[in-house]
Formats: sequence, structure tokens, C-alpha cells
Amino acid sequence: MAEYYDALEVRDPAARERSLLAALPGQIAHAQNNSPGFGKILAGVAARDIDSRAALAGLPVTRKSDLKDLQHAMPPFGGLEATPPGRLARIFISPGPIYDPEGRSEDYWRMARPLFAAGVRSGDVVQNCFSYHFTPAASMLEGGLAKLGCSVIPAGVGQTEMQVAAMVSLKPSAYVGTPSFLKLIVEKARETGADISSLTKALVGAEALPASLRSWLAGQGIRTLQMYATADLGTIAYESEAMEGMILDEQIILELVRPGTGEPVAEGEVGEVVVTTLNPDYPLIRFGTGDMSALLPGVSPCGRTNVRIKGWMGRADQTTKVKGLFVHPSQVADVARRHREILKARLVVDNATGADRMTLQCEVGDWTVPDLVNAITHSIRDVTKLRGEVLFKTPGELANDGKVIDDVRKYD
Repeated sequence: MAEYYDALEVRDPAARERSLLAALPGQIAHAQNNSPGFGKILAGVAARDIDSRAALAGLPVTRKSDLKDLQHAMPPFGGLEATPPGRLARIFISPGPIYDPEGRSEDYWRMARPLFAAGVRSGDVVQNCFSYHFTPAASMLEGGLAKLGCSVIPAGVGQTEMQVAAMVSLKPSAYVGTPSFLKLIVEKARETGADISSLTKALVGAEALPASLRSWLAGQGIRTLQMYATADLGTIAYESEAMEGMILDEQIILELVRPGTGEPVAEGEVGEVVVTTLNPDYPLIRFGTGDMSALLPGVSPCGRTNVRIKGWMGRADQTTKVKGLFVHPSQVADVARRHREILKARLVVDNATGADRMTLQCEVGDWTVPDLVNAITHSIRDVTKLRGEVLFKTPGELANDGKVIDDVRKYD
């Protein structure tokens, strides 16, 4: 199958869903029995019963923002690992610090699939410009490139003139790294008159790829696609030649939840990316990435049948401080749960009057409930320990952007 990495990419969506859910109880049991951290988090859970998305949604979310504290309490991985540190291939250090394990399986981070979608093939020479220092990005790509049978130039970051010189001499056909660094390399080559025309394709990540930069790189003869991956999970999603959304990896179960909660959002709504991975070494169950995204309807024009997401749409951690007290998205959800009339809520924080002011904007289905404003106002005070106003909105009036707390304060 020349245009796809394997047959998994074009299988019937229902068959994919059945396969993932069939593997879920075994992964839950594996995490409970081999990971001390998940043994505690999932205590009392009957693994055999977690065989549906509804059952999965009832489990706790463990968020990336929790990792630093978890790892400090139970080093090095917070007890979330199922493979002892001495049996791993590598241990990386991300800012925080947060320690990231790499197991010994081939293409551990599942990078061959997005590389293949970007046009990388066996025999390609690839300049790897992700960092080789402490963090896992370069190693993540190395595994996928080895799986595909490519030759790698371990270039790392920086030394732009040397990067150009290597391209002139070794003539790589592909680049992996950040899009902004690729732009610097191309600009340096143009400035010096260096011929790097061998470079025709790129797979980029770790930062946004503006449409203007993608177009500019295309004008230099480089087709550039994106991937979405993290140091905890490996590949989550990737672009194909269709460049219409990002297609999910075949080895993860994705949910989109309301920020600050574990509750799945309605279809089409923006929510926090929560991933359950089938990785045996680091069996992350309902892992909240802190990133926001939304599902795209339908199937990609490229023919791959997995679910697509829009890509990165901001951060889920919208915690803010009002009059010296932190207000969290989970508290907004708590207020909304107290009143069945609230269909959707957003807390807007402003200082237009010169002092901090909170207004809970609520989409409500029934405007006639007696004393509803006062009841909600009381709940705001009870949950947040702060005074807040209430403003009713009609269903569908609040923007579908995933915001639960919108801090619009301005300071001179």
C-alpha cells in the first residue's frame, strides 16, 4: 500500500473503535498491577468493566500539570511507569523538571507514521534539527526514521552556518525540527548563495506553523507538514498531504473534556485533549495534556479514516487570580452543576470599573425559574469565596472556543 504507512490507517472506523476498546481493559489492569501510581489512582476500579467510552469517562484525569508534584513525591516518574527505570532505554529531562521515560520497543514514540505521511521514505537522508540535549524530541524522530530505513544527520539546534554547510555537502531530502529554525536555515542559505535544493520535504512540530510560513517554505520548494506529539505520549496526531486537520495516531484513545473537569464535551465543542495510551512502559490513563482542540467531522480527503482534530487551539489551564484568590475552571464547572438550568457557563473577569469584577455568563434553557439569578450568585460566592454577577445568554450564544474563564482585564 504505497500511499499509506499500513492498512490500519484505512480500516473501517467502527473496527478501529472496537479494537481500541477491546484493548482498554487489559491496559487498565496492566496499569493497576504494574504502576504504583495508577494502582492508587485506579484503586477499586474493575478493569474488565472499562470497555466503553462511557466507562472510561468515569475514571480520574491525571494532568500533565500534576507531573512535577507527583514525580517529586515518588521519583523519578511519579509511580506512573510500569517498567523499572533500569530497564528503560533512555530517561529524558523536560523543563520543570519533568522526567520522561523511553522504552526499548522499536519506534517507541510512534513517529514513523507521521514521517511517512510527510513523504519520508526508506533511503532518504534526513537532517534532524530537534534538540539532542536532555529533552526527547530528537530521539523521538530518530526512532521513526530508523524504522523507515532513513539515514540521519544528527544536527540538533543552532550553528546555522554549519547546518547549511551540512545540507550542501550531504544533500538531505528532508528536515525534521521546528518550522522557525527551518526558516532561519533557508534564509542563511539564500544569504550565502548555498545550494540546498535537495531539501524538498519537512516534518515540523513543537511550535505553531503559520499559514504564511508554510506558504513561504513551499515557495522555496519545501513541502512542510506538521505533527502533534508530547514527551509523555509520543505521537498524538499528524497532518497528511490533504492538510485538512490532524489525523489521530492508531495507538491512542482520545477524549476532549471540559477544562478543569473529566467530563467529555458535546460533539463539535472545543475541549482539553485527554489521551489514554496503549504504551506498556508508561501506561498513561486519561492523561490531560493541557492542550485544547476540537474534532473535525468526516474523513480526511487523503483516505485515512481515523478521527481528525483541528490541531492546537490554546491551553486548558485558564486559572486566574481575582482579589488575591485563585479561581479555577473546575470551580466554574462546580457552579454550573448546581443548577440544571445552566447549559454552558463562562466566567468573564474584567476591571472596567477600576476593580476586579467577575461575571458568570450562562446559557440557560429556562429563563422563568424563580430567583435563579440569586441562586447562581450564591453558588458563585459559596464555591469561589468571591462575589460575582450573573448574565444570562441564549443557547448557542457563547463562543465555541473552549474558554471557561476569560480574563479580559487591562492594565495601563
